[in-house]
Amino acid sequence: MKRILFTVAAALLLFANGASAQELKKAVFAGGCFWCVESDFDKVPGVVSTISGYTGGKTDDPTYRQVTAGGTGHYEAVEITYDPAKVSYEMLLAAFWRSVDPTDEGGQFCDRGQSYATAVFVANEKERARAEASRKAAQTIVDKPIVTPILAAGPFYAAEDYHQDYYKNNPLRYRYYRFSCGRNRRVKELWGEHAYEGIPGHG
Repeated sequence: MKRILFTVAAALLLFANGASAQELKKAVFAGGCFWCVESDFDKVPGVVSTISGYTGGKTDDPTYRQVTAGGTGHYEAVEITYDPAKVSYEMLLAAFWRSVDPTDEGGQFCDRGQSYATAVFVANEKERARAEASRKAAQTIVDKPIVTPILAAGPFYAAEDYHQDYYKNNPLRYRYYRFSCGRNRRVKELWGEHAYEGIPGHG
């Protein structure tokens, strides 16, 4: 029911913007805390909607408590619906690399564990090739090896309602969390002048 509600909301937004569902595509990225990934990609021109959720594991309909406890195999991830006429998959990939620490295989920033690790989920071999090329290009900018895996997309489960648009609904708590976790600081340290390229007004 939760996913159906999000689909209806996205369709209404598309109708208002004059776009059709057939023209839109989806990308799924895991970049640590999904509140932050949502916040960043909502700012990218051409992104229509974002949904925080869980993917990559074997547990059906997992809860936040289950995923963060470990053992489900799921990542915290964000499903991004975008208009390819306004933003390409390559542009989204480039923005993704530059908004995370893809050299850290143990989690992201202050959040540790597999569920907080980075990953790119691809729907087909064409997307895989594009993601691998993008990862290779990103590697030329950073000194440490990029360890982010490129994985076949599987079922995506929307997270609990209170996680959706958390940065909008709880702005003070969100900003405190992001600052105290050191996300922006580490991204800028790693990527330098390339940090958050493609994401206007990040954070």
